[in-house]
Amino acid sequence: MTTTLHIAAAVLLNEQQQLLLVRKRGTSAFMQPGGKIDPGEQPLDALIRELHEELGLVIDPGDATFLGNYQAPAANEPGFMVDCALYWIELKPGDQAITAAEIEEAQWVSIAGACELELAPLTRELVLPLVKCLHSN
Repeated sequence: MTTTLHIAAAVLLNEQQQLLLVRKRGTSAFMQPGGKIDPGEQPLDALIRELHEELGLVIDPGDATFLGNYQAPAANEPGFMVDCALYWIELKPGDQAITAAEIEEAQWVSIAGACELELAPLTRELVLPLVKCLHSN
């Protein structure tokens, strides 16, 4: 039986329409920023908490658009699946992401350029195709 991790993550875009991807300490795959949802916590609340803890970002809940729930193999925990509540957030001018907590590296990349990185399964198989579709509209 496969164990499912419930997470919330964000498609974060800056003014240049670049996508923020992060890599956690001790791992090699880049993914959307976010993290595990604590028991009793709502997905958007978890996302706002994680973005603040890991990147120093203060996000207004009204600036997050829910894109849906997506499932994929977990990047850093073999044998686990993730069930991700995914949100779209466009950062305001002057918002800066500063790596903290377990984030080893954060990169702003073009949507096309993201494919050049080693990516988590969720990012590679589901998020990037969705972002390309939404961004072209």
